[in-house]
Amino acid sequence: MEIDPFGLERWFAEYEHGAEIMLAESGIRSLPADRFDTDPGELDYVIPTDGDPDLRATIADRYGREPEEIVCTCGAQEANFLAFLSLMRGEDAHAVVVTPTYQALHSVPGAFGDVTTVPLEPPEWTLDADAVADALRPETRVVVLNNPNNPTGRYHGEETVRALYDLATDNDAYLLCDEVYRLLAEDPLPPVASVGPRGLSTSSVTKAHGLAGLRFGWLAGDREIVDGARRWKDYTTISPPLFGQHVAAQALGAREEAILSENRALAAEHRRIVGEFVDERGLDWLEPVGVNGFVTVPDPFETGEAFCRRVVEAESVVLAPGDLFGFPDYFRIGFGLPTEELEAGLRRVSRVIERA
Repeated sequence: MEIDPFGLERWFAEYEHGAEIMLAESGIRSLPADRFDTDPGELDYVIPTDGDPDLRATIADRYGREPEEIVCTCGAQEANFLAFLSLMRGEDAHAVVVTPTYQALHSVPGAFGDVTTVPLEPPEWTLDADAVADALRPETRVVVLNNPNNPTGRYHGEETVRALYDLATDNDAYLLCDEVYRLLAEDPLPPVASVGPRGLSTSSVTKAHGLAGLRFGWLAGDREIVDGARRWKDYTTISPPLFGQHVAAQALGAREEAILSENRALAAEHRRIVGEFVDERGLDWLEPVGVNGFVTVPDPFETGEAFCRRVVEAESVVLAPGDLFGFPDYFRIGFGLPTEELEAGLRRVSRVIERA
């Protein structure tokens, strides 16, 4: 098995540690630990190792599923990884992946089988369901969607999601949707795992809840696929983190409505701030859902990488080149950070554009 280097993580490794402002972070700003009870008791494994049964039942209710159809993981990254291990069985295993997207959603299945990508169409980042239909093969195991999308912020509507689900089902495949930004939408769609038996959802408390450090996520869906993920999990992290589960249970309980309301308000205000920056600088983007925007590269920079290197080297601000997502005419900006940092970062980026 071979896997491509994770371009975005290597970019962050090169620049993030030494930079003063991280304007490429893909989640909402982190909540302080003192908002929660942080004493989980003895620091042992989570038992059973697929997650606390009561918490799995709470999560299952969100999808109209049974607790046995949930496995708790170390973030959505592991949930996706385990899902692909369970799905991509056999030498001829094939996946159809909607791009641009988080690299793991095509590189991981590509390490286990064959992948066909279906690109969104800029500048509105629309999805042609017929193109997905054309990409399907008899051996296709899964269609992969990230909704709301990272990096573009496009939120595909219920009709589009249903069309993809029907295509996958008619092909005896599954629709896997990474939904980590779903609850930042003002009116979230039903999760894919609730649409039908062949819907699989992955999510976490990292993005919408502002709790990245907990490393707590989950996979929801078909018992056969989830059981396969459980078997593989015995060889990865064994159990989710006890501390992460302890705090996540609070964030997904009575505190959730207040947390999400606060975070949606922050995302909306920051979307407005970045929108003004985009307009003032003569750039373009699709107003996003979530806290990521995909912005056109300013003149006279030839690529997103050239622009982002200039910004970080001249102004110590990290952005994410669109080259890493297959679109060199764009760069990704993350606007979930604290307001003062966002405004300071935009001022610095503006200086680079003004000097160009």
